[in-house]
Amino acid sequence: MLKLKQRQKLKAKSRHRTAKGHFKSLKSQSNIEWLALAIKRLSPNWQASLALAALIVLGWSYAAFAQAPAAGPTTAELKVAIDTLWVAIAAFLVFFMNAGFCMLETGFCRQKNAVNVLAKNLIVFALSTLAFWAIGFGLMFGDGNDFIGLSGFFLGGADNSPAIGEAYKGVFSALSWTGVPLAAKFLFQLVFAGTAATIVSGAVAERIKFVDFLIFSLLLVGIAYPITGHWIWGAGWLADMGFWDFAGSTVVHSVGGWAALMGAAFLGPRIGKYQDKKVVALPGHNMSIATLGCLILWLGWFGFNPGSVMAADPGAITHIAVTTNMAGAIGGIAATIAAWLYLGKPDLSMIINGILAGLVGVTASCAYINVGSSVIIGLVAGVLVVFSVPFFDRIGIDDPVGATSVHLVCGIWGTLAVGLFAVGPGGYPWMVDLAGKPVGPHGLFFGGGFGTLIPQIVGILAVGGITVLLSSIFWLVLKATLGIRVSQQEELEGLDIGEHGMEAYSGFLTEGSADRFSDDLISPGRDLPNPL
Repeated sequence: MLKLKQRQKLKAKSRHRTAKGHFKSLKSQSNIEWLALAIKRLSPNWQASLALAALIVLGWSYAAFAQAPAAGPTTAELKVAIDTLWVAIAAFLVFFMNAGFCMLETGFCRQKNAVNVLAKNLIVFALSTLAFWAIGFGLMFGDGNDFIGLSGFFLGGADNSPAIGEAYKGVFSALSWTGVPLAAKFLFQLVFAGTAATIVSGAVAERIKFVDFLIFSLLLVGIAYPITGHWIWGAGWLADMGFWDFAGSTVVHSVGGWAALMGAAFLGPRIGKYQDKKVVALPGHNMSIATLGCLILWLGWFGFNPGSVMAADPGAITHIAVTTNMAGAIGGIAATIAAWLYLGKPDLSMIINGILAGLVGVTASCAYINVGSSVIIGLVAGVLVVFSVPFFDRIGIDDPVGATSVHLVCGIWGTLAVGLFAVGPGGYPWMVDLAGKPVGPHGLFFGGGFGTLIPQIVGILAVGGITVLLSSIFWLVLKATLGIRVSQQEELEGLDIGEHGMEAYSGFLTEGSADRFSDDLISPGRDLPNPL
């Protein structure tokens, strides 16, 4: 009897479930029919869109299910990316220094030569790009011997950058210490080469033929600059001797300064610079843009010096930025005080050149010195430039912008400063080689003796000697073939008209007459007497 009742209960539950399932089935079928009816009521375009959307959702679902999650970049890859970004930004800052040179030199020159100065500063980087790509970079950094690079022209040859140290396999071994792509290495070094050529522009301004300056720039960037650069930054004989130049007081500034000095000497002074054996000031026409140029150059130096780390090392970059800025600031203050005492007035042109002098002076040592030393280096450079500018005037070297005083004299001082103030190997965390071994110069004032100072002196003399020799050859050949100086009439009228057929300030009164100069200064020709 009990079993019969259990069977009846089970049959009742089964019938209840079946009825419930049948009801759900009818409800589901009703929903489907309603959905189908709703779709049918849509326009053909909407029906096609729904079908396409369904296919896309199915495709994405399959891809998400089938594809394994992609691995993120490794720490090494991130380091390369960040280092490359920093090197590129630094290169852009140094490139922008071309604008600074444009403004500075144009402001320091007379308005009748403004177009000429602007044109030279603009085209020189374009020419430098081609010359350095074709031959300069290979001569400077290509594998060869201790005196010259013999490979890597047109950026050709083996290279597996950003590999570093022993892992590097290529023809640019001198740059195997930095882990960035070859293009980043080339770009950063290119803007330095362009700077060396631009230095010459100011010293030879207002009387050089445009075509001669272009040819000389090609020869300087393609041959002279990379040869001496190879000796130092290309793992050449000066580097082997123990010569140190972190960012280019000698490699860039002194080389440009020596070339500028020889150009000014072979050209001779501008008409009217010397009258009755006295130096006559030929003031620039726009100190506003000259000041702007100084500020742009100051900004660019934060790429010039900290960028030479060629890695995003926060400690090194910030320390170098501080020493660089400190030297520039103190250089400007020192030049202001020195000019006030020596000349009787705080001459703005001396303030500008004092800032630049301090920046040039600290360029070689900025990574190897403490902040206190950078103050001393900048102070000495600021005072030096105030006395250097009139010195060159007195010996008959007419440099309209003071480029020789800023870049050559203070470049030499900055190179010597390494041998005096460097803290010694391992003095800062970045002063180590790829294996972590302490390296770096050790200055005389920091217990290093003469071990660093002597190679610095040898390097100054060697680089100066070869640059003077090559520059003299270049200038003499150009003088004998094309003639390097414009005619008297063109110089008096202004190079804007004579060389370019236009004026920088059309519609404004310009200096075009020779009334202010005596006849004996105009008629003899180019060989003006030494004022002493």
